[in-house]
Amino acid sequence: MTMKTKTRTSFRCQECGYASAGWLGRCPECDHWNSFVEEEESSTSRQSGAARARSITSFSSEIIRLDDVQVAPLVRAPTGIVEFDRVLGGGVVPGSLVLLGGPPGIGKSTLMLQVADGLTRSKGKGLYISGEESLQQVKDRAHRLELKVPALSLVSETELSKIVDALDKVSPTFCVVDSIQTTYREDMSSAPGSVGQVRECAAELLRLAKSRGITVFVLGHVTKDGDLAGPRVLEHMVDTVLYFESEREQVFRLLRSYKNRFGPTHEVGVFRMTGRGLEGVKSPSEIFLNERTNAPGSVVVASLEGTRPLMLEVQALVSRTHFGFPKRMVTGFDANRALLLIAVLEKRLGLHLESEDVFVNIVGGVKIKEPAIDLGVALAIASAHRNQTLDPATLWIGEVGLGGEIRSVGALAMRLAEAAQLGFKRAIVPQTNLREAGRELHSLKLDIQGIRWLSEALQEPSAQGSKG
Repeated sequence: MTMKTKTRTSFRCQECGYASAGWLGRCPECDHWNSFVEEEESSTSRQSGAARARSITSFSSEIIRLDDVQVAPLVRAPTGIVEFDRVLGGGVVPGSLVLLGGPPGIGKSTLMLQVADGLTRSKGKGLYISGEESLQQVKDRAHRLELKVPALSLVSETELSKIVDALDKVSPTFCVVDSIQTTYREDMSSAPGSVGQVRECAAELLRLAKSRGITVFVLGHVTKDGDLAGPRVLEHMVDTVLYFESEREQVFRLLRSYKNRFGPTHEVGVFRMTGRGLEGVKSPSEIFLNERTNAPGSVVVASLEGTRPLMLEVQALVSRTHFGFPKRMVTGFDANRALLLIAVLEKRLGLHLESEDVFVNIVGGVKIKEPAIDLGVALAIASAHRNQTLDPATLWIGEVGLGGEIRSVGALAMRLAEAAQLGFKRAIVPQTNLREAGRELHSLKLDIQGIRWLSEALQEPSAQGSKG
């Protein structure tokens, strides 16, 4: 007599993994709408799932005192791509699981093929697992990039057990999985890319990386909102999370580190798409300021991305509105913070912007979140409103408070050193920074002026330019 396999139906949120017995329009865990998908799970699959959960811990160690733990030196393998190594913290760490996310067509597969080319020179054999393209397509891309990687093995596979078999046959030192959304376990009934599949496949790849000392790169797609497709737990499981921020239509591609257990976070690498793939930009500040025009509303600010200072141009345009409600459009900067700065200019400085359309843009497609460019954004809006050009050789640094005060910023000496190297002559900075880091700034060939209030910035000679 054969026993029937019992099945259980549940609904699972595709954003956070929350499970419910019935369908819900809005997830109570992550507040996403229409994210529940029906999944069937048999009793045998639940038993195998428990066994998988136990097997995940197979690389765990015995209980030992902290003082008795032997720490081996952290050895990194360079990829040969300077910008990529910078974001990772100096190179690839053996046994790490790295997640690379980005929109379709941004260059994830291209970058991974270039990384594989560099790692075969320093780490030996590699395995590239393509679940979205055929082997001929991968070979064609390598031919376009003029890459010859004899130590790299290719396999087109999406089923996890067969991927593990390929790893057993090749025994590589690193592996690329393209992508996690197409990888699936055959013993699970859910579709590839679902919460359960992504979570289980990532857990197995994590176990393989830690137990065998293999560096595993996992590629992931992002949704239209810019979030990684699949469960949020995926980002917590991996060691490093890298994101391409720019759009594929833009010339420059920004690779940012959001999580790194073996190095600094919030590092950024600047790439440029060429006929031979992605090339690192050694001096992005020069590129961003290369086409700058001396017009009203144009200001240069110094932003710090990880350990790298970037000189960026902020452009503002102020024009009289033809509607009852003025527009406020911001690109590359927090829109709410721009509204805050507009309110400070109106209240503390008496600028009449209530009937003006205000447009703010960070040139180059860069997205800046730190408040150190507040002063530059406020000066750009004031310059566009008064139709006066600012001194092109002056740099503006500082955070603006609600009272109109200029607050200190971090790593001022690093920002000013980059500005002096690029040929800037003058810098307007917070007065409190001059008292804290005065000695570090003496060697710089810059005329550094400290201010305490936003009103002082508008009275500076650099801000008293000619009418446009």
